Order: sequence, then structure tokens, then C-alpha cells
Amino acid sequence: MTTVKTSPTTLSLHPLIHQLAEVILSHWQDYLNLSPYELPDGLGYVEGKLEGEKLVIENRCYQSPQFRKMHLELAKVGQGLDILHCVMFPNPDYALPMFGCDIVAGKGGVSAAIADLSPANPELTLSDHYHQALSQLETPNFSDQRELPEWGDIFSDYCLFIRPHSEAEEKQFLKRVSDFLKVHCQQANQSQPVSTQQREFNLQGQEYYCRKQQQNDKTRRVLEKAFGEAWANKYMTQVLFDIPNH
Repeated sequence: MTTVKTSPTTLSLHPLIHQLAEVILSHWQDYLNLSPYELPDGLGYVEGKLEGEKLVIENRCYQSPQFRKMHLELAKVGQGLDILHCVMFPNPDYALPMFGCDIVAGKGGVSAAIADLSPANPELTLSDHYHQALSQLETPNFSDQRELPEWGDIFSDYCLFIRPHSEAEEKQFLKRVSDFLKVHCQQANQSQPVSTQQREFNLQGQEYYCRKQQQNDKTRRVLEKAFGEAWANKYMTQVLFDIPNH
């Protein structure tokens, strides 16, 4: 079993990003049987320039029997922009949703924080087990709910997309993500391999999720400015949202 490093990054990032990275890694370590996941050569740690500022990207990747890939990305642009991005891609042999989480923080604080357990099937529905577990969680209240993007039909009814305006709201967000992760890891450990037909449905759902996420123009534009169009496309399709083989 792989042991996760206690320090999630060497970068100096917004406190909420540091705290969330530690929460994610600790849940993976505590609940799942981890082994390393090898990213394509040269894409684990990346440095570049964005509008004259140094851009650094650190990637941490693992896998487990229930998850073909668990990806945590931490990035910093100069002194003005910090980013956390995380996705847990299920093994298609298990009927599990996609855990996804992002935080964008600038000099003015956290501008965007999103977390969800997104359905990974053609019907875009969560299972009854997930509905039951998630409906029992305490529902937090936030003062600034943000609108999902046009391609956001992949997200569930439990999706949280906010701009936190206080330390208290940041702590609420952190707890909500921690609750999502606990439910997700527990459900994964209780899940059983599915039929060949259901596996195909799971692959279709995961492919749909990845293709929708690849439409995120904001992410693509930042990568293209720093590394060029070809590299950005490779990173989007091989690291951030790779489509599993059938």
C-alpha cells in the first residue's frame, strides 16, 4: 500500500487550498488501498510563463481497485493566482460517480470553489445509495452561490459552486467536501463489480463527463498562453480529463 506524503505541495498557496489538499490526501490514505499512477513523461511537475509570471503545476496521482485514477493538481501563477483541481475517476467496473473539486484563489481571496459527486452514467443520475447518504448530510448555507457553466449538465443536484466571503464560509466548504469524500470512499468500499453491460454504461458516462470538462475554455486558454496550443490539448486530454479505454 502506498503511503501519501503528509505535505501536499512545496508551493506557497492560499490556506484553504492547503487545507483542502490535506483533507483529500488524508481521505485517500485512510479509506483506499493506494498505488502510484504514472502520468505521461514530463507532466508530473511543470514550469512555464504566463503573461510574464512564473507558472508552476504540481500533480499527485494515485489509483486503487475502485478508482482508475485519482488526480490532485496544485498550481501557482506568480503571487496572484493559486489553483487546486481534483478529480477521482472511477474504475468502470464499479458504478461510482465522479468526485470533482476546484478552488481558484487570487489576491482578493477565493473567487471560486466548486465540489460535486457527478453522475458517470448515460442517465446522469446518482444511485439511491448516494442519494440516501448525501441527503443525510447537513446542508450549508452560503451567501454567494455561483452559476454553473453552460456545459454543466454533468453536475448533480448536490453540486456546490460558491464564492466564499468569510473564513467561516471557507470552513463550511471544507467540511462539505470532507463529507463528500467520506461518503464517496465508503460507498466505493461497499461497491461490487458490475456486469459487462453496466461497465459499458459507466464508460459512456465517464467519457461524456470528460468531453464536457474539456470544453472549459478558461482552463484551456490559460494553458495555451503558457505552453502553446498543442501542449495544452495534450494536458487537457491526457492529464486533466483523459478518456478511459473501452
